[in-house]
Amino acid sequence: MNKTAQIKKNHQFIVYRKLVIVSILIGFLSAFLGISLKKITEYYEEIFFHEVTVNPIFYVFFPVFGLSVIYFLRQYLFKKKENKGIKEVFESTKSSSKNLPSYKIPSHFINGLLTVIFGGSTGIEISTVVATATIGSVAQQKENVFRKYKTELICAGVAAGITALFGSPIAGILFAIEVISRKVTKAYFLTNIIAVSIAFGLVTILKEEPLFTVVITTWHLRAIPYFILLGILAGMNSVYLTRCVLFFKAQFAKINTHYHKIIIGSIVLSVSLFIFPQLYGEGYHSIKMLFAGSNQLPLTITLALTFIGILILKPIVTSITLVSGGDGGVFAPSLFIGAFLGLLLSSVLNTFFNTQVIPLNFMIIGMAAVLSASIHAPFTAIFLVCGLTNDYTLFFPILAVCLISKYTAKTIYPYTVYSYTPSLTE
Repeated sequence: MNKTAQIKKNHQFIVYRKLVIVSILIGFLSAFLGISLKKITEYYEEIFFHEVTVNPIFYVFFPVFGLSVIYFLRQYLFKKKENKGIKEVFESTKSSSKNLPSYKIPSHFINGLLTVIFGGSTGIEISTVVATATIGSVAQQKENVFRKYKTELICAGVAAGITALFGSPIAGILFAIEVISRKVTKAYFLTNIIAVSIAFGLVTILKEEPLFTVVITTWHLRAIPYFILLGILAGMNSVYLTRCVLFFKAQFAKINTHYHKIIIGSIVLSVSLFIFPQLYGEGYHSIKMLFAGSNQLPLTITLALTFIGILILKPIVTSITLVSGGDGGVFAPSLFIGAFLGLLLSSVLNTFFNTQVIPLNFMIIGMAAVLSASIHAPFTAIFLVCGLTNDYTLFFPILAVCLISKYTAKTIYPYTVYSYTPSLTE
């Protein structure tokens, strides 16, 4: 080996050694941020939700208070810039000069927390994604040698954050590939595998429990036609969610005074939450209640109308939350919609057609299917939902239904809330 080749080899070794070290740091910091945000949000959301159930007058005050605090924080602490969600990450990875500023870490952490605990009908997942992507972005700015690995380090932060939230390293890596990077290099594998390993290690050490505790026994081949129907309906519901977000974003963009947006958004949120308390915050408390009683839930006209009302209103209140200043995305709303859709469909099938399908299975598959269709990332949805329940019994039906829902959604409307830009013509 000549001297030049030896120098190149040594340089490459130094680069990869530095990438290993920075990936460990990114993985730990991103996981710590994700777990902290999840824990704090769960704790305060439970307290505030209990307060509104005891004193419904808080349905009026919480949304306007939460959105107002977020507005003033942006005005006086976070450089008067509104959070654009995951599109900020796309803009950064596509541009060599555009980086995620460090204030995005506290901005998305605090604003995501305030949005959810005060009733905003969204989740902390996208807040976590942008904050952890910023950790990766800040890290790559620290040394010139990291500049060419910008996308890899941003994805490492995102993958670690998703791993921390859902306890699934595979879901973290797949989300970064399917939604953000769309390409894989040797450096990508190195940085992301190290980051998610550190994140999963922290999750294991802290003994983080799966979000949903369920017992899945089996699934039956005779349910396949009904799973296909669920996939089609999930794709349609995801398009409705996407179009709602884009429609209200366009309408609220016409309102020049931001506080008018807050007032309108708060009124819509307050009325909706008063009618359907299930819409409060992430809605995971409602999903847990459904899981607990899904097999003993007789379908009545009142219950069916309640489920239909929730499925119609959820995309609207999620959209209103986001466009009136709340921080979040469509992750949690997709899981919420999928659970209610799955239970409604299984209840209709069992009540009117005596199919004897398992409602719990339909709820879990529905969650994955709507998420798959909403973000056009079926493999992320599969491993994420299996990670949420820590059970892979339904892996194959989830795989089939996620693919059906994604392509149903793409056929009806080819964009997601992440991929759509106003310049695109439909």
